[in-house]
Amino acid sequence: MSVPLQLGFQDPASFIMEQFHEFHDYAMTFLVFITILVFYGLSLILFKIPSHWKFVEKQNVELWWTISPGFILVALAVPSISLLYYMDESPNPEVTVKTIGHQWYWSYEIWDNNPIEIESYMVQIEDFTQNGLPRLLEVDNRLVLPYNTNIRVITSSTDVIHAWCVPVLGLKMDAVPGRLNQMFTFINRTGVFYGQCSEICGSNHSFMPIVIEAVDRETYYQWCNNITE
Repeated sequence: MSVPLQLGFQDPASFIMEQFHEFHDYAMTFLVFITILVFYGLSLILFKIPSHWKFVEKQNVELWWTISPGFILVALAVPSISLLYYMDESPNPEVTVKTIGHQWYWSYEIWDNNPIEIESYMVQIEDFTQNGLPRLLEVDNRLVLPYNTNIRVITSSTDVIHAWCVPVLGLKMDAVPGRLNQMFTFINRTGVFYGQCSEICGSNHSFMPIVIEAVDRETYYQWCNNITE
């Protein structure tokens, strides 16, 4: 999870989020280059450097000023389209989780082995301070998932539009009533990962946290057995 005064993203816990990090850094290089170039041109004009007229009136400069954005867009489009492909790729999922949004809590269904249904509510406000839990982020029933496993997440809702979002995994998908949306992830390390509803869904929108606990397969199967007993 994030820490106070943190700059940048949280440490990624999935392949997709690692690709997001790389694409962000890659796109930032273009942003820095464009910013430096624009400020350089403005400084020539504002401070009336003698050679500035050659810079702003040359036909070659106008030509490159028009063409270069096209090259930049192509350079950004290629990796972004590749990233979109990886996000929509549907490998053979080993675990399928259906997340259902309610006003104002989440419920989960897992049907791969023994049918599992759990409801996940935010813990009481007083528990945050008494037990040192992250404020407005802890729940009474965590969703336990195995790492190093292809996981499919299906989202839906029973009332209004919600959004199931776990930033550290690079997951965000609307939960729409009467519709099933799906996304895929591959958690590459153990840990506890926090998220929240990212669609304004009513007065208690801010009280719909998501907690995923990534464990090894043996612990996951044991958790499944404990839930079904």
